[in-house]
Amino acid sequence: MLGFSLQSPTYMYLFKKITDLRRYLDLQKQAGKTIGFVPTMGALHAGHAALIRQSVSETNCTVCSIFVNPTQFNEAADLAKYPRTPEKDIDLLLQAGCTVLFMPDVSEVYPEGQLAPLKLDFGYLDQPMEGTHRPGHFAGVAQVVKRLLDIVQPDQLFMGQKDYQQFAIVQQMLALTKLPVRLTMCTTVRETDGLAMSSRNQRLSSEQRALAPLIFQTLREAKANMHTEWPEALKKAARKALSVEGMEPEYFEIVDGKTLLPVDIFEDHETVVACTAVRLGDVRLIDNLVMKT
Repeated sequence: MLGFSLQSPTYMYLFKKITDLRRYLDLQKQAGKTIGFVPTMGALHAGHAALIRQSVSETNCTVCSIFVNPTQFNEAADLAKYPRTPEKDIDLLLQAGCTVLFMPDVSEVYPEGQLAPLKLDFGYLDQPMEGTHRPGHFAGVAQVVKRLLDIVQPDQLFMGQKDYQQFAIVQQMLALTKLPVRLTMCTTVRETDGLAMSSRNQRLSSEQRALAPLIFQTLREAKANMHTEWPEALKKAARKALSVEGMEPEYFEIVDGKTLLPVDIFEDHETVVACTAVRLGDVRLIDNLVMKT
């Protein structure tokens, strides 16, 4: 058990083994408590804290996992460079009111030879945008989220809007596997200049950090002009705006909020989302903005 300070009554349980975690959570469920779950890869920031606080407000016991999942990284260098800040993460979780921190080793999550690969058909959801630029990424995401859900067995799962396509994939995975978990999308938390909070922001140079707010500015510009421009024209203008020195857009798409299919006419869709991924040097940032709901 971790304590925040001698003066503070705040505490949090830390588990590294599944058997120990399950023993504790089974007791909570027997006591009639609801379990909220926030899966993360660490390097936590205010966006993660917001997820924890929402879980704390809606459930009786909040579990956060910190697990840098190797199966969802396409580039070995990206996995190696992923920031790891366990002491800072623990402080943030304590302050946000987290009940349980689960920090397993890779061998605990993926015991050798004991887990069959998760094979699900996501239709079109895993093909565009991130699916095009990071092949196999969502198979890794679905695999680890399913595995963690089987371990934690929560009543409610909290995920951020920033990873909009990932949210859609997990939503479909829950439907396909019929897991009894309620998925809640939490609003993207931003810096004062609009940049979506991300663990990868730590890797930006000062020059790149000064440039990064252009991503959200471009998303807002597209939404502001949606009543006077066609989606194709907005996408073209956005890609041009993001193609400045030091920044390279991988995609800027305007899609249906449920199917992720391209939008040609705004009026034909109930929900429309603009999604983008941009590279600043070797740092890759994603963001999105709901244009119509």
